[in-house]
Amino acid sequence: MAGIVGYGAYAPRYRIKVEEIAKVWGTDAESYKRGLRLEEKSVPGLDQDVITMSVEAARNALKRARIDPKKIGAVYIGSESHPYAVKPSGTVVGEAIGATPDVHCADFEFACKAGTEGMFVALGLIEAGKMEYALAIGADTSQGAPSDALEYSTAAGAAAFIFGTKDVIAEVTHTFSYMTDTPDFWRREYMHYPRHAGRFTGAPAYFKHIKGAAKAIMEISGKKPEDFAHVVFHQPNGKFPTTVGKQLGFKPQQLETGLLCPRLGNTYSGSSPMGLTAVLDVAKPGEEILMVSYGSGAGSDAFIYRITEKITEVQGLAPKTTDYLDRNKVYIDYGTYAKLRKKIRMGE
Repeated sequence: MAGIVGYGAYAPRYRIKVEEIAKVWGTDAESYKRGLRLEEKSVPGLDQDVITMSVEAARNALKRARIDPKKIGAVYIGSESHPYAVKPSGTVVGEAIGATPDVHCADFEFACKAGTEGMFVALGLIEAGKMEYALAIGADTSQGAPSDALEYSTAAGAAAFIFGTKDVIAEVTHTFSYMTDTPDFWRREYMHYPRHAGRFTGAPAYFKHIKGAAKAIMEISGKKPEDFAHVVFHQPNGKFPTTVGKQLGFKPQQLETGLLCPRLGNTYSGSSPMGLTAVLDVAKPGEEILMVSYGSGAGSDAFIYRITEKITEVQGLAPKTTDYLDRNKVYIDYGTYAKLRKKIRMGE
């Protein structure tokens, strides 16, 4: 039985409200709040990036896994905002948590799906018996051009999962991936911010892939929407996951626990993984969870998890995801936000 043996999350304390961004650009904040269910988003500090957030999330996962980090055979980090263009994030994280030098490291990229991409590979290595434990992390920092619609949602956070076969808390019973060449979102080399195809990112991109993966995995597993206690979809905003959930036959209460975007924003590669950590914080033995990610370009990874009796032993061993969302928040103005995100570029 392969699955998750430890999990952890992290989100920065800094927050900026939708109203603060709208005030600067003269837009209607209520349209974002009502239409897209966006309230505020997390903002990384000057000394925070994908690596530092990944370390914090990984340490929380280790607390719950209760294992020696030297037993981790792989460290995979999925992100579209790795701090180095040429230098791995995984080796730094592996060193920081004590997993080096006998470990395989790799950085993954697939827009917002990079986190579940790492999870998919880590799980496969465990199922193949190649190693005892494997760590997969989805993490990103906010990347939205000034005044662009993305600026209201792009946030920062990290989610880490340790996969293994001993003391599993969430068994992975099924996986499925759905991919096409759909160019809805991109960032070329030397571009500071990603670009998107506006409304095209909805129906032919997000909704098509989420529904394609979700329907396929339910068909091969013989499951129906009512069989799941919790459902987690990629959340670029608060509207898309609730809309696709309704289209697939899920009830709002099945999505609510893992729907973090209104309070956190879109954490890109950490979006659906962070939603999963929030669900695992409250999940009960015997419950089943469906998670479907989405990454532009485009594709979705789907996972079905079955919660085991071990879950109750580990939930309280590290901070819960909602602790990071709701505790010790520091609200900032747009000027501070622009400084922290280095949006003011001089001499370029």
